[in-house]
Amino acid sequence: MKLINVQNSHAPELEIYYTMRDNAFNKLNSFVADSPKVVNILLGTDLKIKSILATKEYYDEFQELIKVKNISKLYLATKEQMQCIVGHKIHHNCMAHGIRPKEFSLNELDDNILMLDTITSTENIGSIARSAAALGVNSYLVPSNAPHPFSRRALRVSMGHVSKLKISIYEDIYQTISKLKLRGYKIFAAEITDDSSQLKDVNISTKWVLLMGHEGKGLSKEILDICDEVVTIEMAQDVRSLNVAVASSIMMYQFKIGN
Repeated sequence: MKLINVQNSHAPELEIYYTMRDNAFNKLNSFVADSPKVVNILLGTDLKIKSILATKEYYDEFQELIKVKNISKLYLATKEQMQCIVGHKIHHNCMAHGIRPKEFSLNELDDNILMLDTITSTENIGSIARSAAALGVNSYLVPSNAPHPFSRRALRVSMGHVSKLKISIYEDIYQTISKLKLRGYKIFAAEITDDSSQLKDVNISTKWVLLMGHEGKGLSKEILDICDEVVTIEMAQDVRSLNVAVASSIMMYQFKIGN
């Protein structure tokens, strides 16, 4: 391995590591992953890794894994230099810059899909992706106005497992649901309503979409009206709702074992 010693923490070639804003990643169709666990999972995929920024300890421990990817730029820095580059204290010794995977079209998605309405929390995007990968729901349908699943925090919270999912980005939720119905999917909306079905009683179809709503506002009546069934997790009477990432995990588990 040919390592490039970092001399200037703000060198132009390191800009992607210290910019660290999603608009920069979106423009370049890039991602930055941090921590050995996340980076190593990505090294085991077909994703293109453009560079790694890490300490000697990381390179020494994982040199065989790194060599397989034939990465052109391997930047060597101390942990103190890395902290100077990113602008805050870090608890890891490795970062990687790569190219996001191609987006999938609707007709390339699997029979089971986790779909999001507008979600504002990047952490929730990542947490839901990690649960989906763990439970075998391998298609992730997200709106264009939500954080990208390969944004830095989402990627980190997913522990890199978002890389296992088929990601599709949609523009219009009404048109997208209509297209999914034409492809034979049953659309289940996760919401609390007067006539919603209890999760334990739902009959799961072979092809299904589980639609999760906004963290605070949930799903609008207009959206609920075009879904096939509204599903609610049965809870204690004095608890109104669950975090969307927690709720999606519970519902995906039930949908998979009940399918």
